[in-house]
Amino acid sequence: MIKSFQIIALLIGFGVSAQGSLDTVLSKFNKETIPYISAEELKMMQDITDFLLLDTRERKEFEVSKIEGAVYAGYNQFSINQFANFATDKTRPIVVYCSLGIRSEDIGEKLKKAGYTNVKNLYGGIFEWKNNGFSVVDSDGNETEKVHAFSKQWSKWLLKGEKIY
Repeated sequence: MIKSFQIIALLIGFGVSAQGSLDTVLSKFNKETIPYISAEELKMMQDITDFLLLDTRERKEFEVSKIEGAVYAGYNQFSINQFANFATDKTRPIVVYCSLGIRSEDIGEKLKKAGYTNVKNLYGGIFEWKNNGFSVVDSDGNETEKVHAFSKQWSKWLLKGEKIY
């Protein structure tokens, strides 16, 4: 018979505790008003769907690296009016992301309030994307290992790649 401490040890060995901790962090800061999409689902979607991928981090983060095909939206300077001039089809699928998925939920809520009907938030953000072994590109479009880690506090969630501050 397996005892509870053995189950916990098994889960830790398979990385479930880290995922559980990320769940805890996101549930502390997010209201889940924008449905999540996983890194794996987004990777599959890249090949088959015409969608808009919005990077809601700040410019200095975006310039270090981004998910290929992402468009800079920003966070502090985000303007729904400017965005509406750029994206007129309010039914087109949109995926928002930031470092972990916290700031992107805020932008997703603004999009939803403005009438965009198909908005998803990348669970775990660019950190989870990179942690899953998916590539990011620099401002010239070249693959890179560098990811802006936002801050020392939040950087613990970036497990793969080179942390840039």
